[in-house]
Formats: sequence, C-alpha cells, structure tokens
Amino acid sequence: MLIDLHPEPADMARLVVDGMARQPKQLPAWLLYDAEGSRLFEAICEQPEYGLTRTETALLEAKAPELAAALGPGVVVEFGAGSARKVGPLLAALRPAAYVALDISADHLAPACRALQQRHPDLPVLGICCDYSRLEQLPDHPALEGHGRLGFYPGSSIGNFDPAGARDLLRQFRRLLGPGSRLLIGIDQPKAVERLEAAYNDAAGWSEAFARNLLTRLNRDLDGDFHPDDFDYRAWWDAGQSRIAMALVSRRELTVQLAGRPWPFAAGEALITEYSHKYAPGAFLALAADAGWVGAGRWSDAAGDFALHLLVQADSEQHRSEP
Repeated sequence: MLIDLHPEPADMARLVVDGMARQPKQLPAWLLYDAEGSRLFEAICEQPEYGLTRTETALLEAKAPELAAALGPGVVVEFGAGSARKVGPLLAALRPAAYVALDISADHLAPACRALQQRHPDLPVLGICCDYSRLEQLPDHPALEGHGRLGFYPGSSIGNFDPAGARDLLRQFRRLLGPGSRLLIGIDQPKAVERLEAAYNDAAGWSEAFARNLLTRLNRDLDGDFHPDDFDYRAWWDAGQSRIAMALVSRRELTVQLAGRPWPFAAGEALITEYSHKYAPGAFLALAADAGWVGAGRWSDAAGDFALHLLVQADSEQHRSEP
C-alpha cells in the first residue's frame, strides 16, 4: 500500500524561494531525489570511493540478531527508505508487526515496497511518499495499532541537516514515533580528508551528475531556466563544521529565473546542493541528548568509519529502568 503525501508544487516553490534567498543559496536536500536523482544516488552507493553504504550494510547483516534483540518488538518505521535494501536483515531477525517506509520519491518507493512485500509476504508493508522531516503523524492503519514503534534511519542522512536542524529532526522523530519508542540510526564518522573528499568526487562522475540533475528538476517542476554548463560541481571538506559541502558554483555572473523570480549569481557563487555532517560518537550523543534521546547501544565497523547508534527516549520507562 502506498500513500502519497508529497509536498504540493506551491509548497516546493515556497521552500525553493526561501532557500535561494539564503546566503549562501541552499535548497532542501530532498529535492535531489526525483526518480532520476534516486537512480543516480543508487549508482553513487556502488562506487569504490563511497564506502558508507557497503560498511553500513555489512554491519547490519553481521549484527542483525543483536540489533533485533536490542530493539524489541514493534512496528519498524524507516526514514528515507529509498530502495529499502538495508532494512532486510533487520526485518528477517526482528519479524516486526509491520513495516512503514517513508521516502520523498514515489517512483522509487513503490517498487521497493512491492519487492519487500514479495520477500516478506506475511508482513504488512506501508509506503508513504512524504518529506519525512515535516511529517507530523503516521496515517491511521490497522496494522499499526497497538504496537510500539521502532525508528530506523540509515545512511547517515541526518548529516544533510545542520546541527540545529538535526536536533529539530530528532525531536520530531520523538513525537512521530511516540512515547517509549526506540531509534536505530546510522552515523558516518570523521576520517581522513582524502577519503572523505574522494567519496563525493567519484572518478566516474556520478556525484556530479546527481548534483546537476537538481537543475534539471528545478527547470521542469518550477519553471527554471538554469543552463547546467554555467555551473561547476565541487565537493570539499569543511573542517570547522565537520562536514562535506557539495555545491554547484557559477562560472560567471548571471541571472536565472526560478519559481517566477529572477535570481542573480556572482561569478564563483555557490548553490549548496547538500551538506554531509560527520559526527564522532561523543558529539552525536550530545546532539541526541539535546533532542531528548539517550544512547542505549552502539555498533561500529573495525576501522571506526561508521556506527549504528540505538537511542531511547530520555523520559521512557526503558531508560528509567536501566541502572
């Protein structure tokens, strides 16, 4: 079953106008994920420079029984499900009451849910096309009634938000999942600058194509007149903010039309397509604590590149009962 709650064009236009008025210009990262953008991102995940997906998948496969025991029973709610491939080991080990996939791309989400339903025919599967950062509540559905909720947020996607936005998102997850819920979240950790920058500048050019597809979408959906050749793609490590910045940088002074307005660019001006913040364990747990979550477990690969954190709500019975 698929429920379409994708933002309306008017809402998209408002968000784009707000983002273009920022300094530097920055649009919501979910705009990257139309059907073509989702396809390009899947290709990025297969590149040798981009180890995040392989590392997280291997960790989930190796630790699935342990993770399932720590999570306990309930309904799994996956934020940014994409192809829904990572959740497979968890579902097999956990056997939840139901599975809810949240993703911005209906074209990507629908086949993912169908494939998952075929592999787990007895599992109620519900797909919701939405901006999960703004979803206030889950739709009513019989399969969700009477069960606790277990959040799953893989891919270190929380890194797309600045720290203040990440705290707000974690607070929203608390409200959406409800009292006593748990959250398993993937976090990419700082590592050598050369490795970080290579991951977002893959030799095959998929990362660049992914960023440039944003301009194609803006032209199509919001009456833009971007010329992709007017921009260079760049990705670099910002040590002060502990993040990779990805941007399309204007090659010359120009003006584009978008959402019914003119937007000037200076030569060398950046349009930020997304950030990817990296968190050491202590920094992430401090961020989570500010949002009302407490760490209840952590699993990492041997190299310390990536970690899965299990969070429980700070005011939950589970947390109060722990020594």
